[in-house]
Amino acid sequence: MYSWLQTLSRFKAPIRTLGVEHRFAILRHLLALSERDRYLRFGYAASDAHIQRYVQNLRFERDEIFGVFNWRLQLIAMAHLAYMLDEAKQHSAEFGVSVSSYARGRGYGAQLFDRAVRHARNQGVTHIIVHALTENATMLAIAAKAGATLVRDGAESQASLQVPAADFRSHLTELVEEQLALTQYQFKVQGQWLRSAARSVQALWHRLFRRRSCTS
Repeated sequence: MYSWLQTLSRFKAPIRTLGVEHRFAILRHLLALSERDRYLRFGYAASDAHIQRYVQNLRFERDEIFGVFNWRLQLIAMAHLAYMLDEAKQHSAEFGVSVSSYARGRGYGAQLFDRAVRHARNQGVTHIIVHALTENATMLAIAAKAGATLVRDGAESQASLQVPAADFRSHLTELVEEQLALTQYQFKVQGQWLRSAARSVQALWHRLFRRRSCTS
């Protein structure tokens, strides 16, 4: 039990599952990526129209999408775990991730990958595939550190990670992690509401003060 709590305590980012209600936040996050970041994320120079179509076609009811929000409820990192449609690869899933430029260096990419692996494991997935440009050293390093096998083919590379079978601990870990992320998200929502209310009260106070100053 103690070792499990130690593992759980290493979760730094509150990563929560995203749903249809987060589609606009996802769109806003991806559109804010630079041309270089879009190229590394999608493997091509994705235009705004490409990103809009990608977001519109996200299958929340089938795939899994995870995200990290800051205290302003802005989505600053997200991962897409897409299950393979090919029957020959029905127990496989493809992973993709993006992190806002100002949120780099905090390990969000690696943490999102770990989160996706835990979920895939509990869903019976046996392999996670990462298609990335060979120049995307960060993503390939994350996969390699997790134990994935890398195959480089010129400008493109593929990482394949064999996922172990689920057990009680893996299910419990994911359950607790998701609940902690949802709880912290609610704290952020409440904090934003309190800040908004404080600004409204402050603005009202200034208006009343000016009226008193004008009538005195």
